[in-house]
Amino acid sequence: MKTSRSPRLIAAGLLAFCFSLCSHAGEVQVAVAANFFGPMKVLAADFEKATGHKAVLSSGATGKFYAQIQGGAPFDVFLAADDETPARLDKDGATVAGSRFTYATGKLVLWSANPELVDGKGEVLRTGKFAHLALAAPKLAPYGAAAVQTITRLGLLAQLEPKFVQGESIGQTYSFISTGNAELGFVALSQVWEGGKIKNGSAWVVPAELHSPIRQDAVLLGRARDNAAASALMEFLKTDGAKTVIRSFGYDV
Repeated sequence: MKTSRSPRLIAAGLLAFCFSLCSHAGEVQVAVAANFFGPMKVLAADFEKATGHKAVLSSGATGKFYAQIQGGAPFDVFLAADDETPARLDKDGATVAGSRFTYATGKLVLWSANPELVDGKGEVLRTGKFAHLALAAPKLAPYGAAAVQTITRLGLLAQLEPKFVQGESIGQTYSFISTGNAELGFVALSQVWEGGKIKNGSAWVVPAELHSPIRQDAVLLGRARDNAAASALMEFLKTDGAKTVIRSFGYDV
């Protein structure tokens, strides 16, 4: 003979489950390269819903994060804009060995808030009909280094270098362009991509052969060796659901 639980017992069971989940929920401090901050905000929300763990995000330039981590900054996971910086941290002994992996491959774009300025082949760079060209500082930001590689391979470095306006991160570089302080500049495609297209302004997606691949690596930092939330985030970034979100922002996975 079947018996049914009372609503009071069911409610008590659900409360016990939620308490158990929350009691095991943790927090992970994440250093996120500026180009990936938008996608990571979405992923952090999905991660918290799926696991109960909270990801606290800090955005900035990869080079600055490297210096901060070396100086003892309290980060658990580092999502860099390149693969070289996490590899350096590996060699420095600042990471959990074997944790590093490529979570995304970025794309560089020449973008202007002016919908008429940038043509589909980037020929605007040759005309020079602009006063300022924004890019992230190449020594701090991999997207800035990729921009300089692109300009150099186009044979335009000497012509364009006097017009450079450098941001310390790709986020600041985007701000220069979006506010009109620079007529155009190089940013990450993810910053201007929405719904499968450039969301505003005009742009040229830089061909991959004009710069080194922008492989973006994640790594678990040494202080988070026993942090369950940090390990869970690293695994979450490898899931099909996370990859779908990352692709939706214009990255390759």
